[in-house]
Amino acid sequence: MRRIAWFTLPLMLSLLSFAGCTGLNRYPTDGRLVLKDLDSPVKVVRDEKGMAYIHAESLGDAMRALGYVTAQDRLFQMTLTRLFAAGRIGELAGEKAKALDIRHRTLGLHRQAIAHAGMLAPDTRRLIQYYVDGVNAYIQDGGESLPLEFKLAGISPEPWTLADSLTILYFMSWDTSANLKAEILAQMLVEQLGQQRATEIFPLIVNPDDEGSRADAAGALTMVPSGFQSDKRLLGFLEDGSHEMGSNNWVLGPGLSAGGKPVVCNDPHLETRILPGPWYPVGLITPHNRIVGAHIPGLPLMPIFRNRFVAVGITNAYGDMQDLYVETLDPADPDRYLEGNRSIPFTVVEETLRIRDKHAKEGFREERIAIRYTNRGPVVSGVLEGLETEQVVSLRWAPFETMSPTLGVTDMINAKSVGDIRRALAMANIIMLNFAFADTDGNIGWHVSGRLPIRNDGDGTVPSVVTDGRDNWRGFVPFEQMPHAYNPKKGWLGTCNHHTVPHDYPYYYSSYQSPSYRYRRLKQLMDTPGEKSVDDHWRYQRDTFNLMAEKLVPYMVDVLETSPHTLELAQILKKWDLHDDIDAVGATVFHSIYERFAWLTFSDELGEALAGHMLGVWYFWQERFQQMVLTDHLGLWFDDTTTAGTVERKPEILIRAALDARAMLSASMGSNPDGWLWGKLHRHSFVSPVRQDGFGKGFLGGGTHPAAGSVEALYRGRYEYNDPYSVTISAALRMVADLADEDKVLAVLSGGVTGRVFHPHATDQIGAFMNGEKMYWWFSDHEIANHTRSVLVLTPTAVPSN
Repeated sequence: MRRIAWFTLPLMLSLLSFAGCTGLNRYPTDGRLVLKDLDSPVKVVRDEKGMAYIHAESLGDAMRALGYVTAQDRLFQMTLTRLFAAGRIGELAGEKAKALDIRHRTLGLHRQAIAHAGMLAPDTRRLIQYYVDGVNAYIQDGGESLPLEFKLAGISPEPWTLADSLTILYFMSWDTSANLKAEILAQMLVEQLGQQRATEIFPLIVNPDDEGSRADAAGALTMVPSGFQSDKRLLGFLEDGSHEMGSNNWVLGPGLSAGGKPVVCNDPHLETRILPGPWYPVGLITPHNRIVGAHIPGLPLMPIFRNRFVAVGITNAYGDMQDLYVETLDPADPDRYLEGNRSIPFTVVEETLRIRDKHAKEGFREERIAIRYTNRGPVVSGVLEGLETEQVVSLRWAPFETMSPTLGVTDMINAKSVGDIRRALAMANIIMLNFAFADTDGNIGWHVSGRLPIRNDGDGTVPSVVTDGRDNWRGFVPFEQMPHAYNPKKGWLGTCNHHTVPHDYPYYYSSYQSPSYRYRRLKQLMDTPGEKSVDDHWRYQRDTFNLMAEKLVPYMVDVLETSPHTLELAQILKKWDLHDDIDAVGATVFHSIYERFAWLTFSDELGEALAGHMLGVWYFWQERFQQMVLTDHLGLWFDDTTTAGTVERKPEILIRAALDARAMLSASMGSNPDGWLWGKLHRHSFVSPVRQDGFGKGFLGGGTHPAAGSVEALYRGRYEYNDPYSVTISAALRMVADLADEDKVLAVLSGGVTGRVFHPHATDQIGAFMNGEKMYWWFSDHEIANHTRSVLVLTPTAVPSN
């Protein structure tokens, strides 16, 4: 969930008054409890981290118990996610969340989930319902063990529904969908600069495995009337933190693995500031299977896991599943829109917002909103200003058109081979991810899930203008033709959100993907001679080498050495080993100069507001900017257009950026560069959802820590360009699953297992997460027994006491 502060100071003081209470905010982990509808007793073993290992006689009972224990640990987090995804977070945050709620109601994630729930196949519905039943059993019977956070928030937990779980699935898909921000930005650039000039700085898309696939994301542009820059509703999507997630995954074949079996590695990059972190790890053990992995609380799908036969990891694939359309209102009737000469009434859906308001009766007020739909999807803008005809923008999103009665729930976790995983992924239409996987027979694979639209005209870089009733989507790319690879000769596969399709791929894939730096660095590491051990992979996930800096620093040094005012900065960069380590002064100097250099390059032509929007979306500009710096291509962009009669060159702007950066660093960190350590500037804070800012933040959270890595390194430490350098996105989980190791999986969370303030397992993995200490998910019976700290038996009925 996004960072939205909603606890008031009186609530905060109430919370602090409880802080000294022994056993506060705990739940039963020993003894016996009744979980109705179980077919047989279930044993829940917890280890030293508080991680649950569920021993059940059937998958159905395991799923019921999974719902129960997930609710024990994460019910409040689940509730916040549900409110956020369904457009109800204003019930906690009040007026400040109203615009966000309107956006999510407009998208209609919860409405779609309700419709999807009604068409699920019986087996899929039944398995998810088992999980839902377990959650509701805890809500009903939890009593005093329910999370303290509910009392402090002044709300009670509501019953969970199958549609709530699907709402979270759609929300995760929306949060990882690509191109919306890029499409809005591209249109704003066209408005500001004109088509030809704007396309000069459109994203540069690079596939490092196929340099022939290097492409300018200019597409076949259709000129769209102006109006995007002044529309507050569209700008709201730019302010959302969605569409910027990342991740790394790779799979090593048996020929390169020290253990002789494949190894699957994964570090999904998500919002990690809010405790306990987004992933919930668990073990499921039945007579027919043994699984350890992680799922998003509330959504009983486990995309990151290993069982006896296979292991799987994911990253965001960034396929373009979204398009924006400019629709013309009927001049004779604003309640209708035009498709050529045909006038069509908007479909209208009414929703009621419930907004926390201390001045309203019972503490809430209600507001009705009307959401308009065209044949393509919901209207996501206001009426665009300054046009001859009134126009609005609608949104089309592939997952709403590709619902399937099956989700591959059981097929994935029960897989025994790479072929089984591939068949399961063919049913995963809602979310587009890079799945990397392997089996114990030595096979490895990668396949992109989801459904990619086949477009008739151009690509999805800029919005399309609706001129008639023709559909510019003519179907979806067949699963067999989605990007994939199996058992490559090089012996490994990996994805880092980069462009993965070859130059001869027959379909438009995306104009918005990660720069190639992380994947290029992964290639360097994986292509070094010799076998790779589990320790090697663990180290690679924390690799801080900055490949972008390797390209840019030599040019920076050459230029900065020409001025006596920047010579010291040049010397610092020259000595830097190009690792974004916490004790690196060079990292601080590089990032400060680089980001100021980009600002000075673009802000004069774009204006401060648009430059801030564009530079705030890292993927949009970094690869292009590197090309501009290292070549003579587009040199006029470096001229400062605010200085009439003077044409500045690239070196002059770089020196100016360096002087500005030095002044800013001196003001914030002191004038002695020896103190400009990257870890003093680049920090990772862990906060409780109860108090994300202000008084009590540190007491209830997990502290603020020096953070290695950067936006560009494999060790991801992404921060906001417009609000540097606090980490916002990083690995939320690091996992190395060696299929040769039948005892354990190397894994650590960004926070902890439990989402409860004052609970020891809410923050107990932060230290290991930050310093690289090894932690494990236990896999074998022997190791689970060795690390057992508590045993809770769930029974279908109460057991009479003796």
